Amino acid sequence: MKMLTKHIVVASLYAASLACGTAKAQETVKIGVSVPSADHGWTGGIDFFAQESKQRLESTYKNLQVIVKTATGPSDQANSLEDLVATQQITALVILPYESAPLTDPVREVKRKGVFVTVVDRALADNTIQDLYVAGNNPGMGKIAAQYIIQRLGGKGDIVVLRGLPTVIDNQRFDTFMSLIKDTQIKVLDSKYANWNRDDGFKVMQDFLTRFPKIDAVWAQDDDIALGVLDALRQAKREKEMFVVGGGGMKEVIKRVQNKDTLVPVDIVYSPSMIANAIELTALHYTAKLPINGTYILDSPLVTPENAAQYYFPNSPF
Repeated sequence: MKMLTKHIVVASLYAASLACGTAKAQETVKIGVSVPSADHGWTGGIDFFAQESKQRLESTYKNLQVIVKTATGPSDQANSLEDLVATQQITALVILPYESAPLTDPVREVKRKGVFVTVVDRALADNTIQDLYVAGNNPGMGKIAAQYIIQRLGGKGDIVVLRGLPTVIDNQRFDTFMSLIKDTQIKVLDSKYANWNRDDGFKVMQDFLTRFPKIDAVWAQDDDIALGVLDALRQAKREKEMFVVGGGGMKEVIKRVQNKDTLVPVDIVYSPSMIANAIELTALHYTAKLPINGTYILDSPLVTPENAAQYYFPNSPF
């Protein structure tokens, strides 16, 4: 597995393509980008960085066109793929699947038409379809969260888990987390999907608070979910009973960590800027003829009060 620990690696590859010369006559390359609509903060960041990458690439390469389409659900995204292939006649596809299973066969059909396929974040159910995969370290997120909670609770206590969507990456996070705590005295009272959404996080946490009089910690897995959890805790006036571990690197959460908020003591980075990494790596396949096939995993480091400043970007959309 190839590891990219910093975005600067992608930037270096991008610079290498410029060194090859942008004036070379090449046929038009159309890169279709299919992502979920901005239904929460992280996907809002995805759309922002996709549009930013489109502007940067199209201004540099006159023969390169980037077409960004958002989708409100799995079926909408599958339909948009048909349009990208039949109408736009794309050369390459960069897709962040809304969900893993429902998009696997539609992407397989795109691949059969000779399109280069880059999958981002939420992996397909069949990874043989993709030419390139770009994501954060999802097993690492589960591992880091488990290690912190185990250490913080001294290996014993009662916790609840709020999951994302039924996707491969959610399974990777959850399964790794559970494998680490199985030999401890930490009990998972319940785990439920909260769809990486603040409102759903609020509803799920309300249910947990109603059913469980004692909760020592919450693994929310995602910062949008974590904000919903915090809303529920405030409403129930139970903020002092537990702590919450999210993930994503949302500036609001990072700021709370930086300020040593006891309710949100740490966070785990999982930046939506990975979509830009994926688009630009895909472009390099054509502009610089670089061998980019494979798996590119970006680090997901633990954010603490001591290092939070380097992950806090006040002008970020997320």
